[in-house]
Amino acid sequence: MRAGEKPEISQLPLFREMGDSDRERIFAGSFLQVFPPQLTLFELGQHADFLHVLVDGLVELYASSAGRDTTMRIVEPVSSFILAAVVTDMPYLMSARTLVASRILLVPARLVREMIRQDVSLMEATMRELALGYRDLVRALTDMKLRQSAERLGNLILQQELRQGGTGKVRLRAEKRLLASLLGMTPENLSRAFGVLGQHGVEVDGAQLKITDRAALEAFARPDPVKPDEH
Repeated sequence: MRAGEKPEISQLPLFREMGDSDRERIFAGSFLQVFPPQLTLFELGQHADFLHVLVDGLVELYASSAGRDTTMRIVEPVSSFILAAVVTDMPYLMSARTLVASRILLVPARLVREMIRQDVSLMEATMRELALGYRDLVRALTDMKLRQSAERLGNLILQQELRQGGTGKVRLRAEKRLLASLLGMTPENLSRAFGVLGQHGVEVDGAQLKITDRAALEAFARPDPVKPDEH
């Protein structure tokens, strides 16, 4: 890792509260790399050799079976992914690939486990990140079980609007086919769902969305009563 990259990486949630000397040990054993679009970073079943931290770009986590893929998560910066496999020293349960050119910090898994045992701040940050990941999973399962397809899409739009500044506008960073897979829908069902949301306060212009009637959208999508967690 180059010296000029260290201040930026030091502010990542996992490393922010670490002692300077311990953080330097992480930096000395890690490297920041730019990956091209559509590159497979790792595959389901492989051993977790590195902790991946997405600094810039977009990454898809997906699962495969019988020749079919399904999107499990779309990772946005700044976030680590598959931390659980690194901590437990177990194989990945998902595969990962870049969707756009992405800058990713690679930290050797063995070094992460060693430093977790030595640095209390890193241990606490790891526990928090794993706990937030579990809460995200509970929200996703609740969404899948309690909402119809158009309601799931409406709820996702509300979540993204909040993350993107709360201006009433949303830019879809991933292709709509990936969005459909993430929501457990076919592309055709996704198109119909966007049509339904047009009657509940959402205007669509390609990848740009505009919430024109927030009250109507919230009444239709029924957002979670507990506000989204701050990562």
